[in-house]
Amino acid sequence: MSRPDVTFEETAARRSVESVPLAHLSVELGHLYIEEFAGGIEQLRRHFARVAPWAAAARQACVDRMPAARPRISTCFLIDDYFTRFSTPRVVMEQVREAAQDTGLVIDYFAREAGCAQADDIPLAELVLTQLVSDPVPETTGDRPPTSETGWLCNGRRSPVFRPEQAMSAVREWQPPMQNAANRHSIFVDVELWDYEEDGRRRWSCPFLAAVWQLMRMGLLRHEGEGVTNPYQLDDWPDDWDEMPAVVKLNPHAAPFSAYRTFSVLGSRFLPIEHAVRTILSQVSISPAVLDQIQTRSRNEHIDLPKDLVERSEYVFVSE
Repeated sequence: MSRPDVTFEETAARRSVESVPLAHLSVELGHLYIEEFAGGIEQLRRHFARVAPWAAAARQACVDRMPAARPRISTCFLIDDYFTRFSTPRVVMEQVREAAQDTGLVIDYFAREAGCAQADDIPLAELVLTQLVSDPVPETTGDRPPTSETGWLCNGRRSPVFRPEQAMSAVREWQPPMQNAANRHSIFVDVELWDYEEDGRRRWSCPFLAAVWQLMRMGLLRHEGEGVTNPYQLDDWPDDWDEMPAVVKLNPHAAPFSAYRTFSVLGSRFLPIEHAVRTILSQVSISPAVLDQIQTRSRNEHIDLPKDLVERSEYVFVSE
């Protein structure tokens, strides 16, 4: 098992921040749950056949944006081993790679959803939770407990809940929720970030882990200044998912795992999840040292990189 070399940069007397390798584009070729795997390799082939033209279009769009440079583009595939464990890494990966190759696709990196919760003994989900800064809501008193306590995050003002003594003191009219910065009409989103297992352990929600996944792919997470998702290369597949690294490099010649921008081809059932992901990402506060470092690198490569993290991610949703 091997890990890549890393470098560090000093930014204006701040803590040294690791400079992680970056591709120009990270293309996600799918997200596998037990339902898809249960359909066998033929169902996987059908999935990749739907994905292939959109992955090619994303690659061409990246090439067109960079006529003077050779674009660095990597592909990745995510498997759910957090909510459900099934089969073994060897069996799953052999079928996924074969199905992808049959449709002309190459998977550069293979990632585990459980690795979005914790990787290399670093609690990534907890790390992102500490970086959430909820949108301020106009005309509220701030008496509602914070997201870090409730486990719920929204993009505006919730419908008020009246206490019994308030309800009896005066007639209160129902008020609708309201989106912050709504475009005439509100699209209000309220996202559950976690619930609890029977033993009391926190169980992260799919949208929250997917938000961590996007931040991993954009190379924006650091723990004590160091990158948190350096891909491993394996000599052999383990028999147990817990023995798998968070991210495995399959293609030794691949561009870096993380990238300035991400593109995901997903089934249409993921649309509400990714809406929730974008709501979460809009309220994540990344270290200024990391943001400055990546913005400087993008300028040096003559890349126009949006400051808004949400605008660095693009999607295609395909019918299943």
